Amino acid sequence: MSVVLTERAAEEVKRIIDQQKLEEGAFLRVGVTGGGCSGFSYSLGFDNEYDEKADSKVDLHGVQVVVDKKSALYLDGTTVDFYDGIEKRGFTFENPNAVKSCGCGSSFQA
Repeated sequence: MSVVLTERAAEEVKRIIDQQKLEEGAFLRVGVTGGGCSGFSYSLGFDNEYDEKADSKVDLHGVQVVVDKKSALYLDGTTVDFYDGIEKRGFTFENPNAVKSCGCGSSFQA
């Protein structure tokens, strides 16, 4: 699997799933979309649609994580963490493939 989810991020995902009362079998979809100030943007969301040919799925700390194969090329080795500090709160991406990132950390150039 190209993406690693930290325990802290997994706990936050589980909290959101419980809070939003998502359907049984909902999983976290991690991907890349075109756009953003650096060329690509990270995407995180919940989904129930899984395609065995186009997606890969793994259980990380009790969270089902799915990445489509095109996004996996850009996300190989990426760690998704959750930061909860006084100045900001949210998911962070540490991507070794990013040549350049924007200041907000939500877009990158590969």
